Amino acid sequence: MPPNPVRLAARAVIVHDARLLLVNAWPKGRSTLLCAPGGGVEPGASLPDNLAREVHEETGLRVDVMAPCLVNEFHDPRSGFHQVEVFFRCTIIGGSRISADWQDPENIVTHHIWATQEDMAGLHFKPSSLAQVAFADADALSYDPLETIVM
Repeated sequence: MPPNPVRLAARAVIVHDARLLLVNAWPKGRSTLLCAPGGGVEPGASLPDNLAREVHEETGLRVDVMAPCLVNEFHDPRSGFHQVEVFFRCTIIGGSRISADWQDPENIVTHHIWATQEDMAGLHFKPSSLAQVAFADADALSYDPLETIVM
């Protein structure tokens, strides 16, 4: 059996009013795992264009995609799933309010959290370095080596 192809995803690091936007990562509440909004890229569109589309689908927000700040990769040894994610700092265009009745067209994202740096200590999120990168003032690009996905 040939190995699964590596999936490429783009994710948004959106910090607004000292809070990071997180979304649930598993449909139907299968896990408490949270992540930054975003998802798989579609061929023929740039990473920033894919990311702006994904953020809007998942939250209804419009964003301006800035510089990359983190490259993360993870895998699931049981299924062979392997994903490389490029995280970009983003700023909100317009309002930051996510409508309570907003629906992700793919029905994966069902809730959103605006978390402070202090809140992050009590949350289950991936990648492990997300809070450090999100709340850092540095413009440096970080890399998270391959980690095993956990639900």
